[in-house]
Amino acid sequence: MGRIIVEVMPKPELLDPQGKAVAGALPRLGFDQFTAVRQGKLFELTVAGDVTEADLDAAGQAAGTLLSNPIIEDVIRVVEAEQR
Repeated sequence: MGRIIVEVMPKPELLDPQGKAVAGALPRLGFDQFTAVRQGKLFELTVAGDVTEADLDAAGQAAGTLLSNPIIEDVIRVVEAEQR
């Protein structure tokens, strides 16, 4: 079985309250090297057999219509997942 990874992030101009909360907590936990955090979403889609170009195209279409809200989010990547 093949897997496809779809990454979705909020558009840069939008507020990201989850990312801001994590960014505030990191220094309190000793991680002061990070200057910003953005919280996104990752989807893992499984297909029967190997991933084909048609599967990647379909995943891209699904990402643009169902997995993301195109008004407030950008689809960052649609790629075949590496084997575990």
